[in-house]
Amino acid sequence: MTNVLRPHAEDQYAEELAILAKSDDRPRPPGWRLSPWAVTTYILGDGDQITPKYIGPRRIVEVAVATLATDRALLLLGVPGTAKTWLSEHLAAAVSGDSTLLVQGTAGTAEEAIRYGWNYARLLAEGPSRAALTPSPVMRAMAEGRIARVEELTRMPSDVQDALITVLSEKTLPIPELNEEVQAQRGFNVIATANDRDRGVNELSSALRRRFNTVVLPVPATAEEEVEIVSRRVAQLGRALDLPETVTGLEEIRRVVTVFRELRSGVTEDGRTKVKSPSGTLSTAEAISVLTGGIALAAHFGDAVLRPADVAAGILGAVVQDPVSDRVVWREYLETVVREREGWRDFYRACRDAE
Repeated sequence: MTNVLRPHAEDQYAEELAILAKSDDRPRPPGWRLSPWAVTTYILGDGDQITPKYIGPRRIVEVAVATLATDRALLLLGVPGTAKTWLSEHLAAAVSGDSTLLVQGTAGTAEEAIRYGWNYARLLAEGPSRAALTPSPVMRAMAEGRIARVEELTRMPSDVQDALITVLSEKTLPIPELNEEVQAQRGFNVIATANDRDRGVNELSSALRRRFNTVVLPVPATAEEEVEIVSRRVAQLGRALDLPETVTGLEEIRRVVTVFRELRSGVTEDGRTKVKSPSGTLSTAEAISVLTGGIALAAHFGDAVLRPADVAAGILGAVVQDPVSDRVVWREYLETVVREREGWRDFYRACRDAE
């Protein structure tokens, strides 16, 4: 696995999952690798051998895990960058030991991605048969009693979304061409994700929404919490990418997080100055990307110390999505907030030079 750029959660954290499985003496739902208590411990960490995968309210994780232990599917809803995909992957890894049964929702996702397709060479040669059928990740999850993941559910066309209704309500997937059906085995469930900003793309039908329990993932409640999340993920990515050792002070991380939070909320952290918000989301995930890029710059083209100049271009690219309106917002923020903030003079100059 050393050459894999991004190992699956069940591979990357196999040792932690094994530790939990060995000590887990609590009741496990049918088909689960761990008990709900152990799954929650895996997600949130135990302060010792188990590292936290998600930093946020414990109750949110408990509700998500409890939902998967029932016959209800789970919908993780939130703005971009609130770790919906990250959480769904780790939940699937902990519950069924397999996070790879994934359907990626796009405007071009076909119904076959939810139901099944055909190997047309065999179909033409042999006619309809099980051997000619190509199962979808959802069909495989049903047959094997595992968790299926559906990413960006609201980006999929409405008729494709509704292919899930029978699966979620009847726990059965009919195959009319063969006069057969696949019945879900114990342990099967579905975790879907959707973000708030896509509600108007292809909204869920009321019939489909009723099949889900919805858990809303919030943005980090405090700056300290977001700094912790960003610091942890930047360090993990740096190790995964084998970036040269770089001195990454908390000061630059705090600056990036502060800028993103203020522009996102439309007010400075002290609550005294209102600022305009750009068109982008400025999520925690984007802050992680900006800092990871900054570390690469510092390591390969600088003195291995993360400085304002290393993150300035990344911030500009994240903030200025619309070259006209967003640039006005950014310049106004620089001049009215950053320029006047004590100890931020070097950051202000680096941002101006990056334009």
